[in-house]
Amino acid sequence: MCGRLNVTDDPFVIGLLEELGISLMPQPLRTGRFIRATNKVSVVLEEAGGRRLQDAIWWLLLEPSEAGFKPSQYTSFNTRYDKLNTKGSAGYTAYRQHRCVIPVSGFGETEVIDGKTVYHDFIGDKALALGGLYRTWLNKETGELTYSCSVITLPPHPKLMPYHSKAMPLILPRARLNQWLSPSTDAVNDLGDLLQPILRENLTGFQIDKPSTHNKIGDSFRLEMD
Repeated sequence: MCGRLNVTDDPFVIGLLEELGISLMPQPLRTGRFIRATNKVSVVLEEAGGRRLQDAIWWLLLEPSEAGFKPSQYTSFNTRYDKLNTKGSAGYTAYRQHRCVIPVSGFGETEVIDGKTVYHDFIGDKALALGGLYRTWLNKETGELTYSCSVITLPPHPKLMPYHSKAMPLILPRARLNQWLSPSTDAVNDLGDLLQPILRENLTGFQIDKPSTHNKIGDSFRLEMD
């Protein structure tokens, strides 16, 4: 999966948030057609028995800066599924203790074909609940807490492989969202079956010239869920 997300406050995304028990007051939803890695994104998390919408930097590993924290030099906007059980990896502890849901309308993929970079965007028939991880970073001088996050990626699904041959995002089934968010869930024993390249929602895809201008090229196409 490449580093761009599409989040709109349409009825589908709002419906997903309501399903998760989230109100957009007082925390508004961060929206944008082109949310890129290192930007802030809205995630749903559960802490101390409460569930809420939280701003998080889309880059799991941060480092100190004059303003607090900034993305580190190590690429970490995605966390590969095969690193979740590798001790010492960025996502090892977070997978066990700090899982989140990233509500999106769609996502973008990039593939180099015959030396040319080709961009595609994908939109779900309904909102997509991406499986993510989060971490917290405490500024010892100010006491401010900064949140960061990543999207868990899986091996590419055959239907998505032509558009990104290395990985696909983890799209969570609606029936498992509460289990995913609960800190009491035993991730290793209870969630491993989710880490399979399954297309759990219908997608509409289309090629674009580039993310910044987003001019559509050709006709849209459908990818049916498994």
